[in-house]
Amino acid sequence: MDGDDLVPPGTERLRLRRLSVADVDAFVELDSDPEVMRFLTGGVATPRATVRDEHLPKLLAQYDSHPGLGRWAAVDRETGDFLGWFALDPSKDGTEAELGYRLRRSTWGRGLATEGSRALVRYAFDTVGVRRVWAETMAVNERSRRVMVKAGLRYVRTFHLRFDDPIPGTEHGEVEYELRADVAQGRPAALRAR
Repeated sequence: MDGDDLVPPGTERLRLRRLSVADVDAFVELDSDPEVMRFLTGGVATPRATVRDEHLPKLLAQYDSHPGLGRWAAVDRETGDFLGWFALDPSKDGTEAELGYRLRRSTWGRGLATEGSRALVRYAFDTVGVRRVWAETMAVNERSRRVMVKAGLRYVRTFHLRFDDPIPGTEHGEVEYELRADVAQGRPAALRAR
């Protein structure tokens, strides 16, 4: 299997595919929703030029650097609509991956973030063979924290970063969750498949 074939299998409701330069408009639209960006930028949209000239080129380069890891567009299996993205962003050596997700607000509350995250965690360990999957968010981002727990990750720590332009909630810190391969493999199959 070469790197081009390494795309997570998706789920019953989500098809995952590699990103392309054609995704600029979808990314800009996603990042233009103040609620989607609330815990990332305080609701400030990502400029189109930043998406086109910085973010997408960097993400596309990851596919070659770390086959099997990176970011994928999440597409509704029924309608074909772009819903957002899921990520297993690689560590420098590719032995660990940071779980991430960003979905359109219209999809919230349907369990899609949990569904996609569980699929990526299984894929990270079973197909790619990473030793650790981790995620972090603002401590006040309860929805994202619930997704991490439902995806099988466990709370590790709360920590504080210094920002020149902190957004509301920064004072409560960031939280980190993780799942290690040895722990993931030790869980009964019924739990791993949830």
